[in-house]
Amino acid sequence: MSKAIRFYETGGPEVLKFEDVEVGEPGPGEARVRHTYIALNFIDIYFRTGRYPLALPNGLGSDAVGVVEAVGSGVTDIRVGDRVGYLIGPQGAYAQARVMPAAVLIPLPDGISDRTAATLMMKGMTAQYLFRQVYPLQGGETILYHAAAGGVGLIACQWARAMGVTMIGTVSTDEKAAIAKANGCAHTIVTSRENIVQRVKEITDGKGVPVVYDSVGKDTLEASLDCLQPRGSLISNGTSSGAVIVDSQMLAVKGSIWFTRPAMMHYIQPRAHMLDMAKELFGHVLAGRIASEPQQTFALADAADAHRALESRKTVGATVLVP
Repeated sequence: MSKAIRFYETGGPEVLKFEDVEVGEPGPGEARVRHTYIALNFIDIYFRTGRYPLALPNGLGSDAVGVVEAVGSGVTDIRVGDRVGYLIGPQGAYAQARVMPAAVLIPLPDGISDRTAATLMMKGMTAQYLFRQVYPLQGGETILYHAAAGGVGLIACQWARAMGVTMIGTVSTDEKAAIAKANGCAHTIVTSRENIVQRVKEITDGKGVPVVYDSVGKDTLEASLDCLQPRGSLISNGTSSGAVIVDSQMLAVKGSIWFTRPAMMHYIQPRAHMLDMAKELFGHVLAGRIASEPQQTFALADAADAHRALESRKTVGATVLVP
């Protein structure tokens, strides 16, 4: 028997229940993982509230790290005792232990702790696919990145610096601006008192930027479009302020803008590619170019409180749950 967060209806954080669950033995192609740290992501809120539908009742959470306790038949590249992490697969990472498809498990290198790795699975791999695949940065660009002090944002700040990319990052407070700059963000825009478009034009001598990475959505859509150069790219990688509705004619009027709403699932497969992505990310961490640690920690039983903190924008960087 193990403990896990379950929910039976969509709604506020109060719908999350901490319950006993049966874990069982892994079947063919599966492994049982005992979690050490579980990541909190904004997408978890989308599932909890029903923005992204799930069949109920269900578990919650997409990524975690831990130790393999048992493997099923046919599993050859994952062994009992291996430290692993994952970021795709069925919902249900908010648990002390669970059975997972072995094909989604990523071995962790010795030089990276479980605590650090918990901030890298979804968040670090998101930075990888945004910067290296969706709009492959070459170095030398000036980019706009919204929510620069968030969990993905702080990794993106460091990755941009490592690549020689000038990152303009939006944040909500001066405190978050200082944190983003300390992590490599070249310029910050405090949205509570500064105009995004005006500041971007000032920083770029009126040119605008070739790409905007926008995880905020509805509240920043117009500003994002107005910051782009003609034929620029708007990467909509989140909608924390609300869904984005784009009129194709508007894209033409704003400068023949390219618009995409990427999903990790389409950039991370097959398994060999996923492992290569992780290798690149871990290489930056082991070389000291990217440092990532949880800034907030909650007990698994207090997942509802963690959701309240994330929704209220009180968090900075990554948040993890401890089983």
